[in-house]
Amino acid sequence: MSAVLNPDLYAGDFRRLENSLPGRDAPWLGRLRRDALAWFLDRGLPGPRDEAWKYTDVKPLAKHGLRPAPTPEGAGTLGEASLRPHLMGDAYRLVFIDGRLDAALSEVGQTPRGVTVSALAPALDERPDALEGVLGRHAAPDANGFAALNTALFADGAYVRIGRGVELDRPIHLVYLSTGAGGEDGTTAHVRNVIVAESGSRAVLIESYGAGGEAAAYASNVITEVVVEDNAQLEHYKLQREAERAFHVAGLHIHQGRDSRYTGHNVAIGSRLARNDLHAVLDAEGAQCHLNGLNLTHGRQHVDNHLVVDHRRPHGTSRQWYKGVLDGRSRTVFSGRVVVAPDAQHTDAEQRNNNLLLSEHAEADSRPQLEIYADDVKCSHGATVGQLDDDALFYLRSRAIDAELARNLLVYAFASDILERMGLRPVHDQLQEQITGRLLGARSLEEVL
Repeated sequence: MSAVLNPDLYAGDFRRLENSLPGRDAPWLGRLRRDALAWFLDRGLPGPRDEAWKYTDVKPLAKHGLRPAPTPEGAGTLGEASLRPHLMGDAYRLVFIDGRLDAALSEVGQTPRGVTVSALAPALDERPDALEGVLGRHAAPDANGFAALNTALFADGAYVRIGRGVELDRPIHLVYLSTGAGGEDGTTAHVRNVIVAESGSRAVLIESYGAGGEAAAYASNVITEVVVEDNAQLEHYKLQREAERAFHVAGLHIHQGRDSRYTGHNVAIGSRLARNDLHAVLDAEGAQCHLNGLNLTHGRQHVDNHLVVDHRRPHGTSRQWYKGVLDGRSRTVFSGRVVVAPDAQHTDAEQRNNNLLLSEHAEADSRPQLEIYADDVKCSHGATVGQLDDDALFYLRSRAIDAELARNLLVYAFASDILERMGLRPVHDQLQEQITGRLLGARSLEEVL
């Protein structure tokens, strides 16, 4: 592990903010925060000797610093015009600016009985006991330095609870926008989300990250803990479209009950450096976990997806389908591991990572892994890294399609497989428009076809 550049700065930040952080009157949370800070000050950020981070150099992030975003008095502000490009149709919406709730831009309205859609900070101040069994239970504060610092310093985030048997009529949309307030060096929004889908409930959740206008360099350090109880279903979209100079580090920790179903869609288009740690625990019989991912990178962007799906009980099913499209000198990393415990007989797990290189300077590192301790399972994995098919290009050119358009159509066809897995039409359509806009310019897909 690498050392913290200046431990006194982070210790000072904690002392300065401790009495204003949410849940300050809850002894269990105070202990959790102090233990996490001590771990961070002792171990620091991941370094090149840490196997899980060997392909991702965090020195640029360490140089940037992970100092907390300003308090509300010094935070940036945004208007409705900055929010509009991030909207996804009719939804229960919470908007956070630089990691803190903006009530004026949020629009939750009346939620069904048994449903909570609120900021985390007031929930921790008003009813901390309701969160004691969830917050910090599934995301270990000592997983790495980013998780530890998040636990110590998070100021806000979302608290969502879908009551037993409730089927939501519209999605929940969590919007996180950064202004880069704090100067050219930027600051970090330490965001914490707690999502609970109680037994028999059904919900769709969108979690999107972006910049409000031309933001200075900034960082987002996010931990999201998700609990999907028995027979519950949660479809979860995470859209990372940060500014080109931004850093994005996120941990997503999922815990599933009996016959539950979790479907995740992870799209990474923006940021200078992005790291996504995902750990799903299928902790009861019959749990299903489907993970889809799409990375589109260019320039010198770096995206690292580190996934672990942990099958602990029989008759579990998991699917990992991740694709990457790389241009320029960009780099992506996919490390996907499926763990099947001795008791997890009759597990059905499949893992695929396919990458398309559009430049001879782009690089895709892929490490699919199976770790199986049971003898009656059906598990497979595979990975590909390649370029566009010359025969397919020739076919399109022979139909009077110019070379650039032929290339871009093939790229879209490669990426669209992930888009078509998205059941929520507003998300699908907005991403399709953004991707085709990048590939086809002013022409729409309908015009070309």
